[in-house]
Amino acid sequence: MSSEQEVLLTPSEVAALFRVDPKTVTRWAKAGKLTAIKTLGGHRRYKESEVKALLAGQ
Repeated sequence: MSSEQEVLLTPSEVAALFRVDPKTVTRWAKAGKLTAIKTLGGHRRYKESEVKALLAGQ
């Protein structure tokens, strides 16, 4: 593991930043707008850096 751990956000956290429904975030991931990282439990997480970049380019 790298010393600089990437912060991962839940779909709800991403949805709150964009003021959209968490289902919309999942749709974006399927469309390729965001890269979803699957946890061992099968949940999706999103890289904070990628989310912030998308938010900035909105």
